[in-house]
Amino acid sequence: MSRAGGIPVLQGGEDVKLPQLQADCARCAALCCVAPGFSASADFAIDKAPGQPCPHLDAGFRCSIHDQLRPRGFPGCASYDCFGAGQHVIQGTFGGQDWRQAPALAGEMFAAFAVMRPLHELLWYLTQAQALTAAAPVHDALAAAAAEITRRTHGRPGELAGLDLDAVRAHAAALLRRASELARGEISTERDLSGAGLIGGDLRGRDLRRASLRGAALVGADLTGADLRGADFTGADLRGADLSGADLGGALFLTQAQLDAARGDAATRLPPPLRVPRYWPGADGRLPRRWTVTGSPRWPAGPTERATGTDEPFRTRRPTPSRPRAGLPGSPPRPRWPRGQRVQGQRARGQGARGWPPPGESRAPRDSGARWRAGAR
Repeated sequence: MSRAGGIPVLQGGEDVKLPQLQADCARCAALCCVAPGFSASADFAIDKAPGQPCPHLDAGFRCSIHDQLRPRGFPGCASYDCFGAGQHVIQGTFGGQDWRQAPALAGEMFAAFAVMRPLHELLWYLTQAQALTAAAPVHDALAAAAAEITRRTHGRPGELAGLDLDAVRAHAAALLRRASELARGEISTERDLSGAGLIGGDLRGRDLRRASLRGAALVGADLTGADLRGADFTGADLRGADLSGADLGGALFLTQAQLDAARGDAATRLPPPLRVPRYWPGADGRLPRRWTVTGSPRWPAGPTERATGTDEPFRTRRPTPSRPRAGLPGSPPRPRWPRGQRVQGQRARGQGARGWPPPGESRAPRDSGARWRAGAR
């Protein structure tokens, strides 16, 4: 891969300029807020049908609650990344038109975005693989695959709709897997956790250097203090995973969106150019923000999970955010109540018992759809 005028140029047949692989919302028309559909869950607070504009989308194609997405129940939106596909569809495929100006084209735009986004994601992975020195034996094949996908992204809406996306993915996945193997070298079978179901798994302090976590389900897993240097995170689901104090130096194919969906702290070590999400405790130099309860989290319950290729079981547990502890610098004093005094409908048990919640805070409703949320109400 060479550069012309600062823009990467892929060598594969004729030179093709690589499209921008970073989202530029100013040049898009909020396709990610309209085209996809989602259901009320831990990631989204409401139901939304595909093609229906989000109720928080304003007239200028901006999210009216962008700075409050997480406390308002939209962490899935906060961690979403289109890899630049949105502006490519609006500015390239449809020549600057948007779905409000040209409602007749809305269906084609949304269908094109559904194909363009995975193509841009594949391009991001392929360019990352070409930067791996140890993957030199497959650099030419990676460049050729990237050039072919780039040409596909310049197709017309009908051509995009007729693209066999599964075949494109399969070809790119084989090359990326080979590049990962070359970069990580030989590993033991117990570190091959590809596709493993580790939801809520206890992996604290585990030595997972150069491990394969491709496609692993790590939702809510505890990876605090784990050594993840050189591990392959392609497609790993890190929603709610705790990476506090973990070392991810040199991690392969780790995206910013994966980090934004996970939890961690200022002690989590990341490979450049990835950044510590600003909502992580201590990321801004301040004390961790308090967890407040708005109900009971719904975590999948199931039998003990086992890692692929090893006999060592991983405990499946239900992560429970801790309540604020008094005594920390800057934290409020612990409330103490006289014996027998009622606090928010509950009787304090014994002298010095702790009332919860403190005065001025309402008790959360115990409905099945409520979730834990970070930050003050």
